Amino acid sequence: MNKHLICSTPFYLSIFAFLLFVSCGPEKSQPKEKPADRELLDQAYESFQEPAITHRRFKHVDIKPLIEGRKALFQIEELGKSVEGREIFQLTHGEGPVKVLLWSQMHGNESTATMALFDLFNFLEGEADAFDELRNLIREALTLKFIPMVNPDGAEVFERRNAYGIDLNRDAIREVSPEAVILKKAREDFGADFGFNLHDQQIYYNAERSPEPATISVLAPAYNFETEVNEVRKAAMQVIIGMNELLQEVVPGKVGKYDDAFEPRAFGDNFQKWGTSTILIESGGYPDDPEKQYIRKLNFMIILHALQEIALGSYVDHDLSDYYSIPDNNTKLMDLILKSVQIEREGQTFQVDLGIKRRESESEEGYAVSGALDDVGDLSVFYGYEEMDASKLRVKEGKVYDKTFPNATAISPEEAFEILKEGYLAVKVQEGKAGDLHELPLVILKERENIPYGVKPGSPANFFLAEGETMKYAVVNGYLIDLNNTETKLWKNRVY
Repeated sequence: MNKHLICSTPFYLSIFAFLLFVSCGPEKSQPKEKPADRELLDQAYESFQEPAITHRRFKHVDIKPLIEGRKALFQIEELGKSVEGREIFQLTHGEGPVKVLLWSQMHGNESTATMALFDLFNFLEGEADAFDELRNLIREALTLKFIPMVNPDGAEVFERRNAYGIDLNRDAIREVSPEAVILKKAREDFGADFGFNLHDQQIYYNAERSPEPATISVLAPAYNFETEVNEVRKAAMQVIIGMNELLQEVVPGKVGKYDDAFEPRAFGDNFQKWGTSTILIESGGYPDDPEKQYIRKLNFMIILHALQEIALGSYVDHDLSDYYSIPDNNTKLMDLILKSVQIEREGQTFQVDLGIKRRESESEEGYAVSGALDDVGDLSVFYGYEEMDASKLRVKEGKVYDKTFPNATAISPEEAFEILKEGYLAVKVQEGKAGDLHELPLVILKERENIPYGVKPGSPANFFLAEGETMKYAVVNGYLIDLNNTETKLWKNRVY
């Protein structure tokens, strides 16, 4: 049953009238407590972060014991199994009249919010501390159901789709995949009033007309092609407004609004259509946060804040104009932009901007990063996580070192840096094969003689930047290296 119907039903009002935080609308609202502030939510995260998960690439086997160990304060049930037979669990907490369903990792490689849910579980299990009042409020006002990993088969290989190759978020109607059947039935059996649809988006989204990444994007999905607003969708918008107010305190300018074009096959759009006020949260990018641990914290904070506003009923006080004022998402971000760099070709010199993106690829040994030129030319409408004025610099092709090493592990990071400073971008190795991983700031060659290089879109980003005859910077696999700064960073390169 929808919350808006619950509020108009005398049966429910008679039972829960003693709860001052239950509201049937602004005209009948009781005085509401103020939601927890930024400092309190920050403190809560630091106290209850789940230590067993420290990176994005975890699997079903990693979270299963974290689920099964929570039977004291959570009801644990297996809703069914994935294509490959992995259990899909649901955790229930609370005893309140307002029903909230939260589901994550419908796409197997979108795990940021899953981490935050386990932090939230820890919080809800806490006792005898400064957060007891908030816990009691949530437990008494809300019944929460969590499905932390809808697509465990996708998570196993860190891929978007399930083992059938189906995008689960386009299977809400046909229900070909067992995971889609399970999720849809979970909503129907529960009769969720609110739903939190938790995803990750590519890190190259920015807040429209801004250099700021859309670290968090939000949406109250449309329920029809006309993108109309009824009471169900309005409630979702109002919850989002409260989340955005908190985010603007913590990461000002780094919030975007996802495209609300109606997608008739998607779960969020259909849940909205079927009467569940649905809030989409998309985790994007944040500087120097490749494992999204800071964005995990943001998820924890805004979800807990939203649950508190739903429990208090205070979300109804938000004005819809504040929802529409959230900037739209745009795709104008790159990892690295080199501005006005000089290119020499056939005796001619011209200046262009070079835009580089670094893509991840999976393998049995782990994941690697491949940096390539995404665009070349006038990139003045784009922004970079890292930008540099290269107007005094020219692209210079690197050379291959004249010594062959046994393997990549025979080269220390310090030696690799010295090789770069001598003007060599690559070294050859005798052992291993193409595709092997290494963590050196060099191009490692095994099955080819020359350095992958070019200055056209799609070309691998491997070259020097020289001022006169002096090498000032190296770009290796899309990473910018200052040759006068020996500070190292984590590399995720493959052998060529």
